[in-house]
Parts: sequence; structure tokens; C-alpha cells
Amino acid sequence: MSGGSSKTMVLEGRYELRPLASGGMGEVWEGHDTRLDREVAVKFLRFPDGVHDEQLVRRFIRESRITARLEHPGVPAVFDRGTHEGRPYLVMQRVHGISVSDLIAEEGELPVGWAAAIAAQVCAVLTAAHGASLVHRDLKPSNLMLEPEGTVKVLDFGLAVALDRNDFSQITRTGQTLGTPAYMAPEQVAVGMSTPQSDLYALGCVLHQMLTGQQPFTGSTAYATMNKQVSEPPQSVRVHRPEVPAAFADLVLQLLAKKPEDRPGSAQEVYQRLLPFTSDLGPLPGPFPSPQLPGPTRMYATVVSRVFGRGAAAVPGRPGKETATASFPKPPRPRPAPSAPGFDRSDLSRLRKQALDLASESRYSQAADVLASAVGIAEQAFGSLDADVMDLRRHLAEALFDGGDYRRAAPVFAVLAAYLAERDGPDGELVFRYRLREATCHALVGDAKEALELMRRLLSDEQRVYGPGDPRVLELRRQIGLVQLSSGQHEQAAQTLRPLLVDLIRLHGPDHPQVSGVRALLEQAERTP
Repeated sequence: MSGGSSKTMVLEGRYELRPLASGGMGEVWEGHDTRLDREVAVKFLRFPDGVHDEQLVRRFIRESRITARLEHPGVPAVFDRGTHEGRPYLVMQRVHGISVSDLIAEEGELPVGWAAAIAAQVCAVLTAAHGASLVHRDLKPSNLMLEPEGTVKVLDFGLAVALDRNDFSQITRTGQTLGTPAYMAPEQVAVGMSTPQSDLYALGCVLHQMLTGQQPFTGSTAYATMNKQVSEPPQSVRVHRPEVPAAFADLVLQLLAKKPEDRPGSAQEVYQRLLPFTSDLGPLPGPFPSPQLPGPTRMYATVVSRVFGRGAAAVPGRPGKETATASFPKPPRPRPAPSAPGFDRSDLSRLRKQALDLASESRYSQAADVLASAVGIAEQAFGSLDADVMDLRRHLAEALFDGGDYRRAAPVFAVLAAYLAERDGPDGELVFRYRLREATCHALVGDAKEALELMRRLLSDEQRVYGPGDPRVLELRRQIGLVQLSSGQHEQAAQTLRPLLVDLIRLHGPDHPQVSGVRALLEQAERTP
């Protein structure tokens, strides 16, 4: 990196940059790619307190790969990634326009149609992101850029923390508050956990602000604001603005429900419910041309909207929780080994090494593709219960999990546990481990009901096999309480955590770290409605 002054620099001999913005966990520079002669924005990871954090670096690298796969016109394109002086960075598309926060600051209340149109475009982006197991975690007006032709770009996916939990029990391990208090869902405040439903809550906060000019919850301190997010019921936007249609106001209130399960089932559902209000989109003040002018983006969008007829504007499928979560198939029965001419153990070893090398470089998507292909061929050659085939399947599940593709990982873990149970018996430690991983995948995509059902069945089996005082049983009880708390089931969480706290004190004494952790969760469950 070099530069003639502290205000400019040249990165990698290619990107001429000048500072643009800084905040949270990121620092943004704008500039020019001299090799391809185009504008860019470069985002550097900023370490809390300036202390290098290898865990954040690994997470940022992993996140950048996931973000780069998120191809959507509402997300800035990722061009490049690198590391300079120990700080990873992303090179991204430079977006021009006005942030929704600046638009609200200038105009106050936005027209109802524009508020709905902006939110509907955000929902289209969230539908793609949530389908890739990517949660934004910090959705707010300053991360929404309204471009001159009225299109919306959702910023900072590259700095958001993906659903990256190799050990669900360590959900709050970083000790950092990730998010902005005025837009944080109650479960983010309570246990630091974000799911797709958390993004919908933040969207409700954004919609409330676009319609009224005011944030739904404010306080004199960040703590006071977060406390209101957890405990204070929101006001209807019609209290401040009676002309907002009742159905629109009801949607905002539902988005702001304290319990994730009481919010709309998916971003797709919210999109469909917003569409009827995206009308009367007159001109907005500022750098926006008249809606009647045929800009290139509008020309393109107009044709796309007509490709499949009048119904194309609505996303196919029935809205609600049924479309929010992928269906997870039942594990198949094991297959005996038929013949697969030309494929032997050396081929299997070569493909496994290729996949593991890719995974070691955080290229999890490519690793999973190699492994999925290898599993299919090896299963034909050696059978479902072969040790090498089972090992391939394990690596496939872990590559999907580490790459953040929890929807695909869940059924692979289920199949793996079923085959291990068939081969070694249902009470093996690995069987229990992969059953827990399957449940964890469901929890991380916001399907708390399925996750808790799987965990309760696993708890019953672990108690039978290990006994009630085994550390694995106690930890699973804690994770059940954590999922209950994060999904807004505060009374049920308290009922889970109270007897667990008693058992831990009896086993370890009142000052043990595990006792302190469970006590903190219980206090959170008891002080929230």
C-alpha cells in the first residue's frame, strides 16, 4: 500500500483509494480500479480496539465467499478479495444514490408507495440471502441505497456475520454486540442470535421509520434502546400517520412481534403482502429522474416483469412458514454395493484430498460439489455403509456446514446419522453428534420448532445412554434453553434453565463458569415477557 498523503492510498498497485466512511466493524474507501478502469468501493475489516482477531479474519474470508455467491441485482457485486497488513478487504461495486437514512432525514415521512417499494425490493434480496443461509444482521436505513432510477441496493452483506456456528453452544462467544440497537431483534439482544426472522424484525423497524420519520424504539443509551426492543410493545404507525392503510400498519406490527414465530413466515411472504401498496410512485425530491423517463434499468425491469405474464410479479408458492424453510427429506435406506467399473479406492482418496484442499482454502462450495459427486460414485462402487463412503459423507456435511449452507447440510447430517445407526447401532456417540448437528442447522435457519423437536428426542436418548449427570446431557439441556430463549419462548426457556442451574450448582458449586453462563441466560428469560 502506498500513497502521497494520509487521505489517499494505492492498494496492490491497482486500486487508487480515498476514505469514504468508517463505523462498526468496517472501514470503507472509494476509488478506481486502474486495471479495469472502473469505480470501486473497498471495505476493510476493522478489529475492535485495534487488536487483531484471527477468528474475525476467518469469518470475514468465509463471509466474502458466501457474499460473492449471492448474485442479485439488489446486492453490490463482489470483484476481489485480499489481505493487506493483516486486514482482509473486499473490493465491491461502487453504488451511487442516496441512503434511505439520508432520504428520511431530508424528507421525514416517505410516501406510502415508496416505503412499500423500497421494503419490497429489500425482501427480494432477503429471499435470496436467506435461501443461501445468509443473514444480514444489521439491516438499517443507512445500509439501504436508493439509486437514481429507484432501485435499491442492500449494503454491507460483506461485513455482516453469517450464520457461522460450528458449536451452537458458543453462540455468544465473541462477546461483541453485532447489530445496531435501534434495529436489533429481541433475540439478538437476548442471546446474540440472528436468524432470517431477525432480519424481518429489522425491516419492520425500517418500515416504521420510513412511514413515520421516527424509529420505533429509542433510548438515552444503547442499553435502554435494546431493553425496549425486548420488552416494550410497538405503536402502530397509524398513531403517527392515520392515512397509512390498516393492512400495511398491521404488517409492520407483525414484523415487530417480539417472538420470531409471530412474525411473517418469510421475506417472500412480506414481499407479497407489500406489493398491493407499491402504487402511486410519484417523483421523489433529490437526484431522481421522473418515473416517466425510460432509464436503462427501468426498461430492463419492465420487460422482465412481462416475461411470464401478469402474475410474474408475485413469487411462486404459497406464502408463510411452509415456504420459508426447505423441506428435509427422510434418510434413505442403505444401499448395497453394486458394481461401478473404473472407480477404485485410489480415485476415492484423490477426490477426498481434492475436496479437503479446497476446504482448507475456505472454498467450501467447491469442496461440497466435489464431495457430493464423489459420494454418489463411491456409493455405487462400495455401498452406503462402507467406511470410506461414510467418511466422504461426513466431509460433505461438514463442508456444507462450514460454508454456511445449513439447508443442504441438515439432510446430509440426518442421512449420515441414519447410516451410522444402521451400521453401528442407534446409541453411538457419532450418531448423537450428527443428530445434534442436524438440529443445529434447523436452529440456524430459524426453524426453532423442528430444532427443538430433534433436540428433545436426542436428549431422551442421551439421558438413557449416558445418564442425567453426563456433561453432554447437561450441555444439550443448555442448548435447548438457548434455542427457546432465542425464539422468544421465554417461559419455556426458564422452565428448562431453572432445574439445569440447580443441577450444575450441585455438581460444580455456585462459582463455576457454566453456572454463571446458565444463570445469565435464566435471568434474561425471567426478565423478558
